[in-house]
Amino acid sequence: QVQLVESGGGLVQPGGSLRLSCAASSSIFSVSDIGWYRQAPGQQRELVAALASGGVTNYADSVKGRFTISRDNAKNTVYLQMNSLKPEDTAVYYCNARSGPWIIRLGSNYDYWGQGTQVTVSS
Repeated sequence: QVQLVESGGGLVQPGGSLRLSCAASSSIFSVSDIGWYRQAPGQQRELVAALASGGVTNYADSVKGRFTISRDNAKNTVYLQMNSLKPEDTAVYYCNARSGPWIIRLGSNYDYWGQGTQVTVSS
């Protein structure tokens, strides 16, 4: 089974930066569509940033220009660089990897989630 292990969360002051990492136990990210989600207390989980296996990115309007999603296939790791953090960014952040078009053609269909990491933005 493929496992996703997240790290990089913590407490940061408004205006600060954090980089979240999500490491996979195998080299699946090159053939996966990747997403970072977040869920604040009492709110629904929302998609923050997405990176398709072909390289196309998409961001929620609330984080556009501040957050950047990327992957390092050689390290089996995906990242979410978060700059100019605001208190409303406080949430549990989750990494997700699902089957991309190429691997689906080979008969693989997966949807992996990390355990979540807490990000708290407060002065």
